[in-house]
Amino acid sequence: MSVFEYIALDEKGNQRKGFIDAPGIAAARQKLREENVYPVEINQAAGKKETALSGAFKINLWERVSAGEVSVFTRQLSTLLGSGMPLVPSLSILMQQAQNPLLKKSLAQIREQVNEGKSLTEGMSEFPQIFPPFYLNMVRAGEASGTINLVLERLADFSENQQALISKIKSAMYYPIVMLFMGTAVIFLLMTFVVPKITGIFADMHQTLPMVTTILVMVSNFLKSFWWLILILLAVSIAALKYMKDGTETGRRMWDNAKLKIPLFGQINRKIAIARFCRTLATLLQSGVPLLSAMEIVRNIVNNIIIGEAIRQAAKDIEEGKGLSGPLSQSGMFPPLVTEMIAVGEQSGTLEKMLNRIATAYENESQANIMIMTSLLEPIMILVMGLAVGFIVVSILLPIFEMNQLVR
Repeated sequence: MSVFEYIALDEKGNQRKGFIDAPGIAAARQKLREENVYPVEINQAAGKKETALSGAFKINLWERVSAGEVSVFTRQLSTLLGSGMPLVPSLSILMQQAQNPLLKKSLAQIREQVNEGKSLTEGMSEFPQIFPPFYLNMVRAGEASGTINLVLERLADFSENQQALISKIKSAMYYPIVMLFMGTAVIFLLMTFVVPKITGIFADMHQTLPMVTTILVMVSNFLKSFWWLILILLAVSIAALKYMKDGTETGRRMWDNAKLKIPLFGQINRKIAIARFCRTLATLLQSGVPLLSAMEIVRNIVNNIIIGEAIRQAAKDIEEGKGLSGPLSQSGMFPPLVTEMIAVGEQSGTLEKMLNRIATAYENESQANIMIMTSLLEPIMILVMGLAVGFIVVSILLPIFEMNQLVR
């Protein structure tokens, strides 16, 4: 069976687009006619037959499925399955209403594989760019326990919580970032266009300029003549930092270590990572994923190699028969409050509940810290820009005052 993308006309002459699975194009045409739909164009949907390079290029640059779209799909699939609808018809309904072309094609191929007798996990595993290992492991556990609709509901809740947290963090950072760029642009325009015209008058008068004015003229001339060099250095620095962060193990370790130790931001990054660790681990355990498998998945989700190594070492200790709280405490990456609450959860048999409580507390703390930090950044940035503009104004006015004194 193959999946075909079609453009067709119905009995009223309205254009319809969609996907259909059939052994070949002729069979797809016949299948559409049986549904009183008359095909105008049929092409095989892009899928496994693409080369690795072309597929990666197409997916990464042109077609993406956002986390929000996956969350909506997960919630809808959970609702359909919970209402008693079989899996294949549920996938067909979601495929028809999907707006994202890549998600639509992916659901068509998943439905085809499920129709052939494969599991939902096997079908989804063909699309790792849409369904990460964390997602697949939870679906696999749900299928094994017969609670796929409940697992999908937990997945949707987890995804929505994570998206809400990320959205709050981004919205808190938008204003300072925009303010920084606007302030930098204004000062750059002043230094490269306004200041040279004013200081040019002083140069024509051959007057000895004050030290601050001389510095201003030097900086202005440098920015006006070598602005392109600054852009090149900035681009090279960003590229080198990105390569160091993503391209080498040592560089990534240094970057992740700096993220945990940098003043102010370090504590926030640590709290966000711990919240993600606890929330993800609780969701996996509630869905029936074994602890060791869950630890391996979570290690790759915290997005920090230093904390990831602490989790990996804790998993090794658990495999040797130890509890979870002890190894985490020995790593030094987790505060005593976290490890003590995990210990209480282990002793009382409410580990998942305790992990969710820790995650909620640290998510709220990180959001509060970010709001405080951004509220402090705003006056600091205003002060810095005010000092820069004040320096420019004073540097220009000083020669004018000296000229007035000479005239008198």
